Amino acid sequence: VIVFCGVRFMAETAAILNPAKTVLLPDETAGCPMAEMISAEELRQFKARHPHAPVVCYVNSTAEVKAECDVCCTSSNAEKVIRSLAKEKDILFVPDQYLGKTLESRLKRGLILWDGCCPIHQGLTPEMLRNARLAHPKAEVMVHPECRPETQAEADHVLSTGQMLDLVKTSSCTEFIVGTECGILAALRKACPQKQFYPVEPALVCPDMKKCTLEKVLSALENMQPRVTVPEEIAIKARRSIKAMLSL
Repeated sequence: VIVFCGVRFMAETAAILNPAKTVLLPDETAGCPMAEMISAEELRQFKARHPHAPVVCYVNSTAEVKAECDVCCTSSNAEKVIRSLAKEKDILFVPDQYLGKTLESRLKRGLILWDGCCPIHQGLTPEMLRNARLAHPKAEVMVHPECRPETQAEADHVLSTGQMLDLVKTSSCTEFIVGTECGILAALRKACPQKQFYPVEPALVCPDMKKCTLEKVLSALENMQPRVTVPEEIAIKARRSIKAMLSL
């Protein structure tokens, strides 16, 4: 049994990769606005306009969308995934336009981007970072690649959440301003209790990520519900795109 204390696309991915296991999502309404910004039908139409281009999808997407893609990626491995397709003239990237723009900048190549985003990260502005620096002048600024390019330009580091954890463990800096969903602060403080971490903005909270409470986890374990399943015909196709990423 896997109890996934996150949002639906995460639990779906666990179910796709572990078809013999029971996957529970303590609150079945916990979704992801970014994942819901593109449907499988919209992606099919997008592909029809660019018939020879492979499709890379950010893992923050539904099972149905993953099933329509060639390879998945995370914010940590997206560069490696795009580099593996270097010979392709065109590459479609869905659904996060800002991670896509980050990849375009880093890899010095164009991508055909879907107009999706994370509303939490999109709301992070350069002015917020400048104000945070004034409040904490000794701190280095870390932001997530789901932020706008102009916001990234104000930061010292543009990193996935995993990369943020790696950085703070090895950096000589003792103070960090954190530009991503506030849930990471607990993990950062646990990893480096001797260092100080400040959220750019306390309001950087994903309400869906906060739906899985301890009470709901207990209920899920007691009742083995709500269970997340993925139809086999979709799971088979989605599994290919996830395994294509894992093989890299």
